[in-house]
Amino acid sequence: MYALTHAQIHTGSQSLSDHALLIEDDRIAGLLPLDKLDPSLPRRELAGGHLTAGFIDLQLNGCGGVLFNNTPNQATLQTMHEANLRSGTTSFLPTLISAPDETIRTALGAVQAFMTAQPDLVLGMHLEGPYTNPQRKGIHPLAQLRHPDDSMIDFLCQQAPWLRKVTLAPEQNRPAHIQRLTEAGILVALGHSAANYQETMAGFAAGIGFATHLYNAMTPTLNGREPGVVGAIYDHPSVYAGIVVDGHHVHWANVRLAHKVMGERLCLVTDAVAPAGAPAGFEQFDFCGTQVFYRDGKCIDANGTLGGSALTMMEGVANLVRHVGLPLDEALRMASLYPARALGVADRLGSIAVGMLANLTLFDDDFHVRATVVKGHYQEQTP
Repeated sequence: MYALTHAQIHTGSQSLSDHALLIEDDRIAGLLPLDKLDPSLPRRELAGGHLTAGFIDLQLNGCGGVLFNNTPNQATLQTMHEANLRSGTTSFLPTLISAPDETIRTALGAVQAFMTAQPDLVLGMHLEGPYTNPQRKGIHPLAQLRHPDDSMIDFLCQQAPWLRKVTLAPEQNRPAHIQRLTEAGILVALGHSAANYQETMAGFAAGIGFATHLYNAMTPTLNGREPGVVGAIYDHPSVYAGIVVDGHHVHWANVRLAHKVMGERLCLVTDAVAPAGAPAGFEQFDFCGTQVFYRDGKCIDANGTLGGSALTMMEGVANLVRHVGLPLDEALRMASLYPARALGVADRLGSIAVGMLANLTLFDDDFHVRATVVKGHYQEQTP
């Protein structure tokens, strides 16, 4: 057992100063006033800064110079994990965009092996496509978009918990398939969809519980007569959504509006690709057969279509505070507690409380990550 002291502790429900956080093995063992701390207990003085639950990224295509689609193996997942720690992310969903069935199977095998060896770092794979609408394909390869057959749905249902989230277009999929995935314990998300309001609501009724990159690759509210996918998301009382807060995917005002409507159901995600958290030299890279250019902080193809982001979760938190105007504690909840709830893991991740897994992030007033704690192990970080 050891104690972390002399930092502002953001638990997810309150912000505490002059408190100590006790860690025993891989768990949070106590949270108490500093003057109540046993003087004989080993401690690490943090010299200021902010201590929060580790961030959880529900949509991460790649980072640290790698892309999961390009090389879907355990080495790629390890590289992504190590890059994540430098920006405060301690758990994530590696995201595979529309790909052949063989690649999906290979990627799931890698995720299963990684999760078995190192639990609670990768929380399962996010399969984004290929069961989406070509009209809203974004950067996804058109040749890979298709309708699932019963045998593939059978296979996917058998992959829980290695498969944790599937993004699809409700108007392109049978409600029975959506229902089966949901009943298997997989979070079904809406994305890359040209659905109208009624089609979207039918998807929610079938079991869709999440919306992937809110506003992007989905029908907007066109006018007072057609709410579209965005309006349906706002009108539903329990659907969660991820939002990319990099200033390129969504206008700051629209992030603010989404938060006013959705509150605790809005999660910060990065949708990051190779340049995120990578050394210089990723001005151009291949993303599923498309050349993507990293310019002026954004990732675009030759036609100007966004191909993921270069955002990190720590940068996203900073943007929520500096540009969207949210309180720091709420920005931190969007990066930790709300994703944990959306994924159904809030019993062990996403907040600071006794018995929770000791996955933590320490950062300074300028939003630079100074250290992480992963399953009780303290590690200093450098950008």
